[in-house]
Amino acid sequence: MRIVVFSDSHNNYFALRDIVLSQPEAEAFLHLGDGCKEFDYLAANFPLRIMKGLRGNCDWGMPGNTQAVIELAGKRIFYTHGHTFGVKSGLERLKEAARESKSDIALFGHTHIATTFYEDKIHYMNPGSIEKPQQGRASYGILDITKAGIATFIVEISV
Repeated sequence: MRIVVFSDSHNNYFALRDIVLSQPEAEAFLHLGDGCKEFDYLAANFPLRIMKGLRGNCDWGMPGNTQAVIELAGKRIFYTHGHTFGVKSGLERLKEAARESKSDIALFGHTHIATTFYEDKIHYMNPGSIEKPQQGRASYGILDITKAGIATFIVEISV
């Protein structure tokens, strides 16, 4: 199963739409916050895809959670925007939440810095930012879950 992960789109609906169109094999799309309005519009325009999103610190007044757990392809995925876990100051609280939720994968945004790593049997990914990257180019993430295991990728884009 291919899952596309994006975060911090900050009103750039067209970048989100272009990513969905460029990933026809993807079955699910997860938005990690700071872009609820455009993600809701995206989900309405692609009703046959699995679309799940969260609120971020810039999604003022929008309904919804700031963290969730979903099971896809037999793997538990903890996902959050990250501001409530203080991810700009360190990842310990995020890692603890991922362990407590018994997740195989932990996804977070907020820092606008793309990263992916594996630690203590958990895959971690921050897809970076579609609209305002802090390092490098705009980016999103891909999770491929197969019988052989989990692979994570960061994809840089031009916006």
